[in-house]
Amino acid sequence: MKNAVRKAVFPVAGLGTRFLPATKASPKEMLPIVDKPLIQYAVEEAVAAGIEVMMFVTGRNKNAIPDHFDKAYELETELEARDKTETLKLVQEIIPSSVTCVYIRQAEALGLGHAVLCAKPVIDDEPFAVVLADDLVENGRQGGCLKQMTDLFEQERCSILGVEKVPPSATQSYGIVKTDSHTGRIGTIEQIVEKPRPEEAPSDLGVVGRYILTPAIFDKIEHIGKGAGGEIQLTDAIAALMKEERILAYQFKGKRYDCGSKLGYLIATVDHGLQHGELREAFKDYLKNLPLD
Repeated sequence: MKNAVRKAVFPVAGLGTRFLPATKASPKEMLPIVDKPLIQYAVEEAVAAGIEVMMFVTGRNKNAIPDHFDKAYELETELEARDKTETLKLVQEIIPSSVTCVYIRQAEALGLGHAVLCAKPVIDDEPFAVVLADDLVENGRQGGCLKQMTDLFEQERCSILGVEKVPPSATQSYGIVKTDSHTGRIGTIEQIVEKPRPEEAPSDLGVVGRYILTPAIFDKIEHIGKGAGGEIQLTDAIAALMKEERILAYQFKGKRYDCGSKLGYLIATVDHGLQHGELREAFKDYLKNLPLD
């Protein structure tokens, strides 16, 4: 197994049913937060962590994602003709030229574990990241969430799950882990449970959409069978891998927005609008004068 994490898997084949009808013909990962789609925020986080190969596990009606990261000849020609230099630069620099994008079709929606398994031929025998674009994470003091985790991997050389404390009432929306540490940000995982009821949750640490995994995970995914919801659950494969390898939970630094929910998406839009250099002051003034009735 290689030392550095160079590849990341983006499972983007989901139907996005919570945002229908907006996602009927457009991927939920292409929903914009102000002026950038969710998937671009996720890719930028991966680039900042040193990821060189981006693997998108896509499904039907997801053509907008490869189109977004592809070269747009007509648009660029038009912008150049109109002398819109800054806008042209913005379009051309969506992804660095040094980064390779790979697109893999997931023929059936069989769960997150299956989506990760689809990337096995490209991963080979390397550690890799899994990034869920639904979870938009702002940078902490140590850089983006994925950068923090790849740095930790270089020290510990084992799988790492990004976690944060969640309200007890929300445990049924997360994989919940119990660790051997009750202090600090890092702990060895002793137990992981997929979406437990609050009274059955082993802790308040929920797994969010950031993972660093060793290639040994593929063998576990291939043998676990279907779990909750009749899907191949990545959580079940991680539980199996725990019996053979140490897996860490890492409470990352930075604010997470759950953009898989409508409320989380709206909160992210407002917060990023207030941080946007071009819009900040005007948007702030609008919000100050907004009637609360």
